[in-house]
Amino acid sequence: MKICMYGSGSKKTPKEYTDVGYKLGAEIAKKGHSLVFGGGNDGMMGAVASGVFDNGGEILAIFPNWIMELDDDEFNNSSQMIKTSSMDERKKLFLEKSDVFVICPGGFGTLDELFEVLTLKYLHRHSKKIILFNINHFYDDLISILGEMHDNGLIREGAMDIFDVANTIDEVFQLIY
Repeated sequence: MKICMYGSGSKKTPKEYTDVGYKLGAEIAKKGHSLVFGGGNDGMMGAVASGVFDNGGEILAIFPNWIMELDDDEFNNSSQMIKTSSMDERKKLFLEKSDVFVICPGGFGTLDELFEVLTLKYLHRHSKKIILFNINHFYDDLISILGEMHDNGLIREGAMDIFDVANTIDEVFQLIY
């Protein structure tokens, strides 16, 4: 299975998240799955990719050709790299080349990617699983806001069922299968 991981690429990502990210990557590889991700060497991206690489897994990195201008470090151990001209093209390829989405802690880019796949699923443009990996309750407030949107009729009935929440690595894999 091709598991797309969205998450932070920040050098300042807390170790409490990256340690879990590394273990997630290791399990992806040990279970025979491959990783699709944004190509970063730092934060959740680097941690998960390192876990996959160190355990012999396959890695597809997809990133815009200009992203390194922003002082981002590229993960150099990917099995395959695809460089795009835009973030939109990158997100389109994530959707095409992945079977499931696991959203780890992250910032603006992670939320953009999350809401893209949520919206497309909400509009019936795909049916792939979306799992919020709620490491140390990182996504509790977001889940609460989405619930409030639902309860106030801003998103239709059943919308809260288009994604799952996992609090542990074991739960991530239980939800994938």
